Amino acid sequence: MATASVAFKSREDHRKQLELEEARKAGLAPAEVDEDGKEINPHIPQYMSSAPWYLNAERPSLKHQRKWKSDPNYTKSWYDRGAKIHQADKYRKGACENCGAMTHDAKSCMERPRKVGAKWTDKNIAPDEKIETFELDYDGKRDRWNGYDAASYAYVIERYEARDEARRKYLKEQQLKRLEEKNGNQNGDDGVSDDEDNEDALKVDEAKVDESKQMDFAKVEKRVRTTGGGSTGTVRNLRIREDTAKYLLNLDVNSAHYDPKTRSMREDPLPDMDPNEKFYVGDNQNRVSGQALEFKQLNIHAWEAFDKGHDVHMQAAPSQAELLYRNYKINKEKLKSQVKDTIMEKYGNAASEEQLPRELLLGQSEREVEYDRAGRVVKGQEQSLPKSKYEEDVFINNHTSVWGSWWKDHQWGYKCCKQTIRNSYCTGAAGIEAAEAVADLMRANIARKESAEDMPAPTEEKKLATWGTDVPDDLVLDQRLLTEALKKEDERRREEKDERKRKYNVKWNDEVTAEDMEAYRMKRIHHDDPMKDFLN
Repeated sequence: MATASVAFKSREDHRKQLELEEARKAGLAPAEVDEDGKEINPHIPQYMSSAPWYLNAERPSLKHQRKWKSDPNYTKSWYDRGAKIHQADKYRKGACENCGAMTHDAKSCMERPRKVGAKWTDKNIAPDEKIETFELDYDGKRDRWNGYDAASYAYVIERYEARDEARRKYLKEQQLKRLEEKNGNQNGDDGVSDDEDNEDALKVDEAKVDESKQMDFAKVEKRVRTTGGGSTGTVRNLRIREDTAKYLLNLDVNSAHYDPKTRSMREDPLPDMDPNEKFYVGDNQNRVSGQALEFKQLNIHAWEAFDKGHDVHMQAAPSQAELLYRNYKINKEKLKSQVKDTIMEKYGNAASEEQLPRELLLGQSEREVEYDRAGRVVKGQEQSLPKSKYEEDVFINNHTSVWGSWWKDHQWGYKCCKQTIRNSYCTGAAGIEAAEAVADLMRANIARKESAEDMPAPTEEKKLATWGTDVPDDLVLDQRLLTEALKKEDERRREEKDERKRKYNVKWNDEVTAEDMEAYRMKRIHHDDPMKDFLN
C-alpha cells in the first residue's frame, strides 16, 4: 500500500491496517486512490510504495517512483534536416563568399567551390540553413536513434522486395526455357505422337500459372497465441486430402491409440502387415530413424560434455555443440583405429594372409626355460636389457658417439670430439688438438700473469722541488736573486706583524720564481721542529 510518511500507530490501528490491506489484495475492499485519482495496485510491496520521509507526502502516492525532477527545458525534438529559412537576392556582408548564405563561412561551406564566388558575382545566392539548438537530457544525448525517420526504412523493404521479385521472375524464365527446349527436342523426333505434344503444351501452361495461386490450396487459418487463442496466422496443412487418416487404418478398438488433440498415433496400427507394403508405421518410427536419432545423440553428447566441465549448450549455441560433437566422433574413430593397429601390431592379425610362426601354430617349441618359485627366469632365456623411452644410438651432426659419453669438469659432452656444447658439429681429432692447444695457451697466459704480479714494479725515485714539484736536472739557483728574495720575505713578515707599516698603494706580483720559493721554504716555521724557538 502506498502510504504517506510513517506516523505512530497503536496496536489496534496497525491490526486494522493489515486487515484492510489483505481485503484489498483479495478484492473485497476497493483499491487505494492516489492524488491524481488513480487506483494503486495493492500488491505493490511496501518498500516501493512507501514514500521517503523527506518528501513530506500527506496522501498515498507513487509519484516518488516516477521521474518527478524532470527539467521542462529538455526536449525530444531533433534538427529539421535540409530546412531553409530565407534566400536573399544579393550578397550580404559577412555571408559565405562561395555561396552567399549567412549561416556559415567559406571554410565551412558544403557547396562545390565556384569559379567566382557569390561575393563577386552577386548571383545564385544560396538560402540560409535553419539553425536550431536543443537542450537534450542525459538519455537524449546518448540516444543513437534520435532523429531517425522510420519512414525511410520503406526504401529498404522495397529494395528487398524488388530483388525477390527479380529472382522469382528469373527462375520462372529458366523453367519455361527448359520446358520449351524439351518440347522442341521432342517435336524434332519423328516418332512423337500428338498426345505427347498436347501433354508438353499442358506442362508449359501449368508452369505459367502464378506460384502463389498454386501453393494456397493447403492453407488453413488458425488462431495461435492471442487473448482468445492466439494471433491470426497461416499454418500449412501438410496432409494431402487423398491420404487415409491414421485412425482409419485399423478400426480395431484394441489397436494403436490415436490422440485426436495432437493427431498422433505413436504405435504401429498394422504390426502384422508386410513392411514393404506399409507406408505408415507409427510416429515412434520417426523418433528412432533419420535425423531424429542423430539429433537425440547430439543432445545427449551436449549434456554429458556440460557435466564434464565444457561450456556448451545445445539451445544457446547449437553450431558450437554440433561442431564439438563432430570433432568428438572424429577423435573417437582415430582412437579406435589406433587401438586396433596397436593390438594387431602386438598380437598379429589372424584374418591376414601372413604365415604365422610354427611355434605359435603348434603352441610349443624345443627351447627349455626354467623358472623359480617367484616366476623369474633362471635358465634357458637371456634377459633382455631394459630399453629407455628415449631414442638410443642416434648420432647427430657427424658425431660418432652420443651426448653424455664424456665427462670433464662437471660437464657432459661427446667422447668423439670432447665438446661440451649439446648441438655442436663434430670436429674429430683436429678439434681435440685445437682445444688442447687453446688450453695450453691459456695456462701459459695465466702463469705469466701470476709471475708478473709477484715481481714488484721498479719505482723511480723522484726528487721533489722545494715547492712541491719535480726538480729538473738543470735547475740552478742564482745567489744574488736568492739574497733579494730573502730580504723581500723578511719585509713581508714584518708587515704581517705590524699592519701600520703596510703602504697605501700595494703592488702585487703574481710571478713566483724558484728563488722566491726557496726563500719561502728557508723562512717557513716548522711546527714539528724542536729548535723552532731559536730560529729568530
